[in-house]
Amino acid sequence: MALKVKNSRAEVDELNFIGVGTLLEGKLETKGSLRIDGKVMGTVKSGDTVTIGSSGEVIGEVFARNAIVGGKVQGNVIIEEKLILESTSALKGNLKASKLVIDEGAKFQGKADMALEGLMEGREAQVNPEAQPADVTENESLQTSG
Repeated sequence: MALKVKNSRAEVDELNFIGVGTLLEGKLETKGSLRIDGKVMGTVKSGDTVTIGSSGEVIGEVFARNAIVGGKVQGNVIIEEKLILESTSALKGNLKASKLVIDEGAKFQGKADMALEGLMEGREAQVNPEAQPADVTENESLQTSG
């Protein structure tokens, strides 16, 4: 019996546009890439890349594999791989991405969380125990000369 596996990348080789002057309210979800030059009020989900042009605006959460922001985002941004904040961008919200590029002039207000899983694994074994701070018991105190 043969098992056929579909190439999921081939199925999502499409680009969707939200043009200048377009307002979309609600949930926008696509397996392909998405370019926003208009305004979206709601959740944006893409299985590939979301590009928010310099005239684009999203008020809500953005989920994607990659994202390039040149416009405005007010809400949390969660990216699997790489997030680029271009010089014309303004992000007000928290972000999570494996890789983050912030161009000079970009505006960002919020917290950034870069996925450290895997990076920190194994490093504990490499740490020199002599460099670790000593444990201080309750009866010990620091003394300074006066």
